[in-house]
Amino acid sequence: MSTTETGSRPAVTPEAPAARRADGIDPRGMRVIWLLLVAAFVAILNETTMGIAIPHLNADLGLPPELGQWMTSAFMLTMAVVIPTTGFMLVRFTTRQVFLAAMIAFTLGTLICVLAPGFTMLLVGRVVQAAGTGVMMPLLMTTMMNVVPPHARGRMMGRVGLVMSLAPAIGPTLSGAVLQTLSWRWLFGIVLPIAVVALVVGAKWMLNLGETTHAPIDVPSILLSALAFGGIVFGLSQFGGHGGAAGSTTMAWAIMAVGVAALAVFVWRQLALQKKDDALLDLRVFRSRNFVVSVVIMAVVAFSMFGTFSLLPLYLQDVVGLDSLQAGLVLLPGSLLMGLLGPVMGRIYDSRGPKTLLVPGTILIAIAMYVYASLGEHTPLPLLIAVQTGMSLGLAASFTPLFSASLGSLERRLYSHGSAALNTLQQVAGAAGTALLISIYSSTLHAGEAEGLSAAMAGLPGARAAFLMAAVIATATVVLAFFIRKPADQEPGFHGGH
Repeated sequence: MSTTETGSRPAVTPEAPAARRADGIDPRGMRVIWLLLVAAFVAILNETTMGIAIPHLNADLGLPPELGQWMTSAFMLTMAVVIPTTGFMLVRFTTRQVFLAAMIAFTLGTLICVLAPGFTMLLVGRVVQAAGTGVMMPLLMTTMMNVVPPHARGRMMGRVGLVMSLAPAIGPTLSGAVLQTLSWRWLFGIVLPIAVVALVVGAKWMLNLGETTHAPIDVPSILLSALAFGGIVFGLSQFGGHGGAAGSTTMAWAIMAVGVAALAVFVWRQLALQKKDDALLDLRVFRSRNFVVSVVIMAVVAFSMFGTFSLLPLYLQDVVGLDSLQAGLVLLPGSLLMGLLGPVMGRIYDSRGPKTLLVPGTILIAIAMYVYASLGEHTPLPLLIAVQTGMSLGLAASFTPLFSASLGSLERRLYSHGSAALNTLQQVAGAAGTALLISIYSSTLHAGEAEGLSAAMAGLPGARAAFLMAAVIATATVVLAFFIRKPADQEPGFHGGH
């Protein structure tokens, strides 16, 4: 069946089919998945090394904090603009074309960052990097859905969870270690050769996994998407970046209002275009209740995870008094466990379904948040590591069933749009979590310091309040977890068409 008839690409091109593995996966498709896993790991690793490096960049380049923060704000903003367009890109262009374009952009951006003489070129490099990074996870997830038979998707999605957790685990620790002895340029210098190797190997081994459709490019939708998602993410980032200053808060609300208005127009246009299968982001994915509930849980989990991973290092450095390397090491054991358990969680999902993992997973996340809300200045580090490890276990138990059940609930032709929607909302929720928790913490910290309190004393109430907010929000996922079901074609005894 041609893609022009179905609107989606077949799993593997029909010529000379290779012998399938015992799990039903075509070896050529498996090779593509491994290439994408490596590329996604490198891209996410780069994304997570920058947070700890901002103070070093500010000092080295003589930047005020609000300017240096653009290193992360611009990256998030570009990701928010790029990700919603991937649903269209992945049916308009081949897997090989999208992969090579993304890796070239990421590699070029990394090279610009290594050679950047000053702030402006460094910012340009970060934007180019983000343009490539934003494509990687939707491309990986869509390819996996097309290549992997339904009964084996949990195990393979576990490997996506491994990448999503292992790279953020290594990133801050690597950044802290490098910055202890070397300049910030080495953060990009270490990533560059890995990116080059991934690009060269991909150019040699990446396959086209299907034909393309000829859907027209709707320029107004792209502009509306950029204004909507970019505006919302940028507005959220402004809440967290200035300690709650009145002027910056007013500006943040104004930017958010523009983003929300643009989003309303974007949704209206997509609803009109999808009747002709010409939508940039096909919103019919939200007709699936299982997809909607999964995406809501994923958004709340992303809110808690990104918010905590942003706030906890500040708490460890400002209140507990650790340096950047020590703070990164506190996060490392749990994050490594989360990555290593990804494939195990996938096997459990394939055999037992989502509730076996999601219910205890969401409970662990909520409990960790409530424990963090009771932290003190002299909380023992072993307890912090134990709590972080428990939260990481909960995240590992949540990611795989959410990815598998959400996308598995959609028609094949909507996989790319479902992946784009899932990753977009995850990005927005992560930005919201980071903004809200950092804003609560920063405003309390600055108010306390203005009254003459030490950073430790001033920051502690803010950290507790921020973690309590995350705990209350995370509690909702425990209830929602009971409503996630396993798609019928992922059941072991299912023999219908795929």
